[in-house]
Amino acid sequence: MKFKFTNPWWVVVGAVAGLFVGQGPVFVGTYGVFLKPIMADMGWDRGTASLALSAGTFFSAFAFPVFGRLMDRRTIRAIALPAIVAYGILLAAVGLAPHSLWVFVILIGLAGVASTIQSPLPYAKAIAAWFDHRRGLALGIAMAGVGLGGFVVPQVTRAAIDGFGWRGAYAVLGTLTVVIAFPAVALWVREPLRGEGELRSVAGTAPGLTVRVALGTGRFWLLGGTFFLVALGIVGMQGHIVPLLTDHGLSPALAAATLGMFGLATLAGRLLVGYLIDRFYAPYVATAFFLAPVLGFALLATASGPLPTVGVALMGLGLGSEIDLIAFLTSRYFGQRMFGEIYGYFFMIFALGTAVGPAAAGAMFQMAGSYQPALIGAGVVLVIATVGINLLGTYAYPVEHGRETIEFGPPREPA
Repeated sequence: MKFKFTNPWWVVVGAVAGLFVGQGPVFVGTYGVFLKPIMADMGWDRGTASLALSAGTFFSAFAFPVFGRLMDRRTIRAIALPAIVAYGILLAAVGLAPHSLWVFVILIGLAGVASTIQSPLPYAKAIAAWFDHRRGLALGIAMAGVGLGGFVVPQVTRAAIDGFGWRGAYAVLGTLTVVIAFPAVALWVREPLRGEGELRSVAGTAPGLTVRVALGTGRFWLLGGTFFLVALGIVGMQGHIVPLLTDHGLSPALAAATLGMFGLATLAGRLLVGYLIDRFYAPYVATAFFLAPVLGFALLATASGPLPTVGVALMGLGLGSEIDLIAFLTSRYFGQRMFGEIYGYFFMIFALGTAVGPAAAGAMFQMAGSYQPALIGAGVVLVIATVGINLLGTYAYPVEHGRETIEFGPPREPA
């Protein structure tokens, strides 16, 4: 008997499951947990280890537009299912790296490229095609899978390192990804057929800009720059939460548990932002969530009592807003016509910030002997990002309700 799920919320269920073991929780979110064990085994300093681990995210960035274009031309499942299996194998292979910086970089770079398929890209593409007036909420619930994974996966990783070493832990993560993500995509994640979903159309017939036109607009580069700065600031410090706290005397287990608060806060941020951006102009919502981590950095710098935990939670709220906003604002400013590839370019820019941030924070630590300069710099770039996102203007593709639209944003200038 063949089951066909036509309720759009099944797509969200699949996205939650898939993103629980997504690129964020598994590949980026465990960065700080792996850092010191890899340093000890390889004999690298913190700057070198940070650069090596960041290489995977750096190489993955350039794969986003490629995967997005492939899914625009074919289907999500045709591209995602084989790529998930390849990613699991390549992630496990990182644990086979000899004591060579260049071999490690090549292995984690290959895993990073494959990890692109476990980014929000395929899941956001499916949800944006199925939903319109509830798009923000659907994206928020789906991306909450990243937050849930961000809470659980670092604990699993810490336990795997304790039991099997950092090399065995990569094999555990690769297996976990395939076992959960493959059936989630195979069962529930797909594009709607004509007549399904809130838009009642297939993605190929939806309005929107071509990639060439989108790349020629100032709005694209303003939005891309904002995404880069947010990743640079928040993810840059996320990768150093565990080392920062253990430097101040916390046990690795307690530091990893504190990092778990980042995942929980990210989950809460995704749900809250998803709810709010369906009701209010998204850049106004983003303002509050981009500025919360600035206070978080100040609390994290104290490294005393419960304040670092609160600081980590505020950082998680900030990142919780960003992933929702990339998908939502891509659909509202550039439309559905070539959503996958345009979203891929934005996520490429975001991933570059994700790659540069931890490496930059590690280099600043090496020069200053503390994380204080990195925390200050992260706060500054988030303030700049807040200014940038408020310059976007009115949505180009607002919510459709029958023949009417609901517009959000500053008033349009007279023609």
